[in-house]
Amino acid sequence: MLINPILAIDGYKVSHREQYPEGTTRVYSNFTPRSDRYFTSPVADGKLVFFGLQGFLKWFMVDLFNHQFFAQPEEKVVGEYQKLMDSYLGKGQVSVEHIRALHQLGYLPLHIKGLDEGSKVSMKIPVLTITNTRDEFFWLVNYLETVLSAELWKASTNATIAHHYRKICQQWAAKTCDDSGHLDFQCHDFSFRGMSGLHDVAQSGSGHLVSFKGTDSIPSIVYVQDYYTNGDDYFVAASIPATEHSVMCMGEQEGEIATFRRLIETLYPNGFVSIVSDTWDYWKVITEYTRELKTAIMARDGRVVFRPDSGDPVEILCGTGADDDHSADRSPEQKGSVEVLWEIFGGTVNEKGYKVLDPHVGLIYGDSITLERANEILQRLAAKGFASSNVVFGVGSFTYQFNTRDTFGFAMKATYGEVNGVGRMIFKQPKTDGGLKRSARGLLQVVVDEQGEFQLRDEQTHQQEQGGALKTRFLDGKLVNQEHIDVIRQRLAAQC
Repeated sequence: MLINPILAIDGYKVSHREQYPEGTTRVYSNFTPRSDRYFTSPVADGKLVFFGLQGFLKWFMVDLFNHQFFAQPEEKVVGEYQKLMDSYLGKGQVSVEHIRALHQLGYLPLHIKGLDEGSKVSMKIPVLTITNTRDEFFWLVNYLETVLSAELWKASTNATIAHHYRKICQQWAAKTCDDSGHLDFQCHDFSFRGMSGLHDVAQSGSGHLVSFKGTDSIPSIVYVQDYYTNGDDYFVAASIPATEHSVMCMGEQEGEIATFRRLIETLYPNGFVSIVSDTWDYWKVITEYTRELKTAIMARDGRVVFRPDSGDPVEILCGTGADDDHSADRSPEQKGSVEVLWEIFGGTVNEKGYKVLDPHVGLIYGDSITLERANEILQRLAAKGFASSNVVFGVGSFTYQFNTRDTFGFAMKATYGEVNGVGRMIFKQPKTDGGLKRSARGLLQVVVDEQGEFQLRDEQTHQQEQGGALKTRFLDGKLVNQEHIDVIRQRLAAQC
């Protein structure tokens, strides 16, 4: 959407410039996750993964402003603003001279400081601060609050959720696997179709890629390449050839096994291929077709990945029976997919004593996966004697879309200002609130304590505010201290 970015605001922001006290020359605000009360995870640790600032600064604060505001004729952008405001609030009710002055200046006179992306921060720790660098543009700081919040909360939220999937997978790998080579691809992003548009897919989907390298959201890869690499050939993410139900249906039910045979022998005689297997009768595929196709599957140099796509994922993968029941008369449904494939294709027992399926076959489940279900599946597989590496999870939009700004209570609040050259420590502390909305006070500094944890210090001097873990990321229209996605990935991995 090539909107004039000066219009990317909540309507009430238009009037705030004149509402500040006369003589206001500075506004200083912060963006902070305040609470994780709406976030649940089997491995919850009370922290947020901060991610997304650099991408936002590049595409919106630099590219969009430069292309759609500063590079446009003055009368065009000012006239567009005036026309909309005359219609919105009444003719002549809103001055346009401050917009004209900003255009004539030629850059955004702002100073934005942020923590290193990929850092894990506790609640109530600011992840960024923002202030104006020229007195007359004090109004610009909180003018951008709405778009800043809208663009940042979800990328960090989804990066945090992906990190929790990674933690779950790592914990069970440590218990049941000899190595962790499968982890980068154990959770695959399937969320594209359930997200709120293309930009949402690209931006929030990049949060998944901080912890994993498997995605079907190609726009997320492009986003990371554009905003988090140096234009190099760095490997961001990948996938494998995979079918969908239309492919299987087009081959017709009577010819389903022929479709399987064509896929694994003709189209993909080598490498990985994922085949959706529940178009009609999943258990027939997993118990009958697999036996008939076993010779062809075992002759391939690669893996055939079966994809169940309906039912209870825990039961489909692990079975409906008791995990310690090894009786021979159990049905395939009672055994579950992993055990059924083990009986047909076999495998090895690793050094930790857990079964690993033959590398010619595998399983991916991409429907209705949650953090809780992923943990339960790996827990039950371990109880049945199987390594966690035997399954891959497709993580969809229920995981990455079913969240709000309140999942981590993100808010941007002003804590300091200057009027007639005198500093004012400002804060909010509503008596009707239980403490969630109480803000910090004055200038802020975030420091790292002896335990490596971020700590907030408020009521700081100007000199103190300049130090700490919040580093300059944007200054007067230019990006500062940019980082590569590989650095961000390594930073987060070190904290897992």
